[in-house]
Amino acid sequence: MPGIRLEHVTKIYHNGARGISGTLEADLSIRQGEFVFVVGDHGSGKSTLLELIAGEIEPDRGCIWLGGANLTRMRAAEAARYRSCIGAVLEDSELRRTETIFKNLASTGRLEYLKDKLFNRPRIEKALSLVGMPGSAERHPPELTSSECRRVELARAIWRSPSILVLDALTERADDDTIWDMLHLLTALNKRGTTVIMSAGDGSYGSMLGKRVVTLRDGRIAGNIQRG
Repeated sequence: MPGIRLEHVTKIYHNGARGISGTLEADLSIRQGEFVFVVGDHGSGKSTLLELIAGEIEPDRGCIWLGGANLTRMRAAEAARYRSCIGAVLEDSELRRTETIFKNLASTGRLEYLKDKLFNRPRIEKALSLVGMPGSAERHPPELTSSECRRVELARAIWRSPSILVLDALTERADDDTIWDMLHLLTALNKRGTTVIMSAGDGSYGSMLGKRVVTLRDGRIAGNIQRG
């Protein structure tokens, strides 16, 4: 399982509908098997940092390393193969409203979807059960609450057993019981070797779980508390 390193990374971004521009500048290393909370106020750069790590956006300057591979210097197809070890839940929901939950979790290509339907359906249904959504495979996203949709997205991120999970705004609008259920699941996956990187409004969950907390402020790393 590869570690992650952001080396002199700079990204210029826009903060939501207000169109306020900002800059993220980060040097950060995350060892394989770590559980890291990225915390900070709204607009501090958390989502931008996690999108960079997940490979959803590219830095304007600097390099992102996955193991010994420099993702920013690879061709798109080669980088995609490396990023296949990452499962992600990003800030904006990516669930297709007109498709069933199973179709949202299964591959989009026709041949891959048929393979998932024939061979991987038990794994998909197990992932839905793990996130507290058993029996929901044939439901549609509009039938679910926003919290339930986030759990479905977590199931989509974990069912292929990626070595790295990047999770943004996963616990927003969830009640305390749901949050702790998800954190217990993520802790169990982390104990089996999965690297977990997730955002939070503050470091309280990281402190209670004894995990590393990286604090962002105005697009800069303002704190990096390592525990355990």
